[in-house]
Amino acid sequence: MTTLHLVEYAPPLPFRLPHAVGQALAASGIIDATPDPHLPGHWRLRAGSKVGAVALTVPGEGTVTLRITPKVPIARLFFLLGYALSPLSAPHDEGVDVAEETEVLPAFAHAFERQLARALAQGLVQGYRTTEESALVVRGRVREADQIRRRFGATLPLEIAYDEYTTDIAENRILRAAAERLLRLPGVSVPLRRRLAHHRARLADASPLVRGHALPAWRPTRLNARYHGALRLAEALLRGASAEHDAGPLRIDGFLFDMNKVFEDFVCTALREALIPHGGRAELQAKGIHLDQDNAIRMRPDFVWYTEAAGARPRAVVDAKYKAEKKDGYPDADLYQMLAYCTALGLSDGHLVYAKGNEPHAAHRVRNAGITIHQHALDLDQPPTGLLMEVRGLAERLASRTV
Repeated sequence: MTTLHLVEYAPPLPFRLPHAVGQALAASGIIDATPDPHLPGHWRLRAGSKVGAVALTVPGEGTVTLRITPKVPIARLFFLLGYALSPLSAPHDEGVDVAEETEVLPAFAHAFERQLARALAQGLVQGYRTTEESALVVRGRVREADQIRRRFGATLPLEIAYDEYTTDIAENRILRAAAERLLRLPGVSVPLRRRLAHHRARLADASPLVRGHALPAWRPTRLNARYHGALRLAEALLRGASAEHDAGPLRIDGFLFDMNKVFEDFVCTALREALIPHGGRAELQAKGIHLDQDNAIRMRPDFVWYTEAAGARPRAVVDAKYKAEKKDGYPDADLYQMLAYCTALGLSDGHLVYAKGNEPHAAHRVRNAGITIHQHALDLDQPPTGLLMEVRGLAERLASRTV
């Protein structure tokens, strides 16, 4: 097995690879892969915003493991992710659960196993699940419409529905699926696999999830409170954070975070929490916004803050960009995008939030438009408390410029 190590957004590196492997990496869309024009038999590989680990099984060439390390410390990455998932329970320290890990997948598996062990320490949570089936005796209630449609007047069997108190509920099904997913991924240590397999065995009575179907819905309650941390990590693993592909001869199995999405979710969630004292209503990935009068050109700003009153109107618009400012500044396209948002929303100020910059704040007044576009830079290298303080400062700036 070949293992390739890359760093997020680092300059491209040459690797000697079979042509089929290079083509598979290029086709995966996970990284940029191109033949090296100066070194025959080599491919130049460059990671983008995706971090984590992926195993690619290439016919005739075996399995290649790709590990991509983020630029930010692992503990900081998990703080950003944890805060976006649950602001009230996210740790504001350096994340003791993952402090000893240096790669994303082992760190995530370690954090999830710790949360899962805590969740199951007092046994499995049980709940009521509605079951519909055919039976020879009445249990619960008869589904009269189904009885008539399926049995054509016959009295037996009966189409019934009943509530069963069981461990086969959405919460346990999600935890089982996440444990099984991690057991299939590369980079999880043998001791950790043993512990995950033990938890998986305890969840054996929970039905497996159907691949490709939406995750079952669950609702946070006092009874499942000890599950919350493990469930949020499980959903992060099972919803879009993982990479699976099994079409044709190439198989991809792995776990990836898109740092663009992690940063965007953190900024929007932290801003929403920071603006609570100022009233209003925050909408993430705002819908129903169009650039033109005919509503043909849709736009989806990352964050729009509205008034609370009837006929709510926009108070501020923010877009998060996981980019670092270069010597010649940020991309102009970001300014044009924010100008369109401000125009459509009727706002005189728009705010772009970047992951790193040469200055904490810059402002650009647009000619003949009466619109000012602000560019803010967050310092992701600082501790979580300082990062949240910067977001609160941005929230204060937003509130001070609205009525």
